Amino acid sequence: MSARLQPGDPAPAFTLDDADGEPVSLADHAGRKVIVYFYPAALTPGCTKQACDFTDNLDLLAGAGYDVIGVSPDKPEKLAKFRTAESLRVTLVSDPDKEVLTAYGAYGEKQLYGKTVTGVIRSTVVVDEQGKVERALYNVKATGHVAKLIKDLEI
Repeated sequence: MSARLQPGDPAPAFTLDDADGEPVSLADHAGRKVIVYFYPAALTPGCTKQACDFTDNLDLLAGAGYDVIGVSPDKPEKLAKFRTAESLRVTLVSDPDKEVLTAYGAYGEKQLYGKTVTGVIRSTVVVDEQGKVERALYNVKATGHVAKLIKDLEI
């Protein structure tokens, strides 16, 4: 199981392809706060709700200095369909090898319907302007998470 990040840890660097096949790096956002959220699969009910909540609050988050990047193991083609189907404005990136998911502690054993399985752990990591972990939240709920995050970040 991958180790979970703690506040103060350096956020693992990454470059992943977005829904258009263009590379997106954490380093591209230096000097801004970044909410990196990890979700199991595009076009599923919980992940759709979460992505729509981030999209609905994107202007508020951006105004408070936060960029948002969603990471899943889905291929860019599926992310493009997801973005189009749901009119998403958040940046979605593809991690099919699960290297970034693992580096952030968002891939490993989890409980699913009472069984232990290995998969994506729905997680959110807030990275500060210096590239350090400000908050690392694991096993978050798809519904209501964005509202709670906004409240906790005092936006």
